[in-house]
Amino acid sequence: MKNNRITNDFKEKKTALITGASSGIGHEFSKLFAEDGYNLVLVARNKQRLKQLADELEGKFEISALSISKDLSVVTAPQEIFDELQQESIHIDILVNNAGFNVYGFFSGTDLMEELQMVQVNLVSLTHLTKLFLPGMLRKGHGKILNVGSTGSFGPGPFNAVYCATKAFVLSFSEAIAEELQGTGITVTALCPGATKTEFFKRANMVDINLLKRGVMDAKTVAEIGYNSLMEGERLVIAGTNNKLMIFLIRFMPRKMITKMVKDMMSIRKNEYKKKQFSGCFE
Repeated sequence: MKNNRITNDFKEKKTALITGASSGIGHEFSKLFAEDGYNLVLVARNKQRLKQLADELEGKFEISALSISKDLSVVTAPQEIFDELQQESIHIDILVNNAGFNVYGFFSGTDLMEELQMVQVNLVSLTHLTKLFLPGMLRKGHGKILNVGSTGSFGPGPFNAVYCATKAFVLSFSEAIAEELQGTGITVTALCPGATKTEFFKRANMVDINLLKRGVMDAKTVAEIGYNSLMEGERLVIAGTNNKLMIFLIRFMPRKMITKMVKDMMSIRKNEYKKKQFSGCFE
């Protein structure tokens, strides 16, 4: 049954849907859109944190924020989100596919179910949400989509084999449909950040990897870079000067060399390396 207050509130302004909105880059995206006067549909698993963010943004800015607690590792979640918004007659003008996570370690020893859930979140749900909300944008003749990839989109990632493969898909998919949509009024932007200070590394048990010793960007800066690029209709943005330089250089490197370089960056401290090298492979 429709909530008339929600329906009326969301008719007055453009609306952005942000997945993974309760923390990190998604949290910062939410604040940027609210500050610019967009109504929000915030999606994440943590119901309490999500509702708190929605209430905070509604109180601070003259916008409406709807929180939808869904786990995007569940195959039915994208359709359930879409159906709920259809029931409330809420049109999405900007889709931000930000939700994602990593499963770190030797592929032979990582948990299969966790990796399949990661594929569902990082790749399948992103594709599904885009498929569902793009037709409405096309009917209106305007819209924007931002898909969060990674510097890992550009090469193989030892210890992050499945994660980097999902992010390679995100980049390829985004660039392809951006070209398909040229001239329609719809733009697609792929944001590729490097290491960013969020809960990402802690959740993946990656706090001791070498990469984090080389500098980490803050989530607010990454979100601002992505937001500005989205609004300008850019197809690809790599966040951070150091990350841009790295991606530029690997274009001239043999794939085997890139893989070895990434392996070193993603390795844990040498004194711990041998202890963890094949732990869990036969458990």
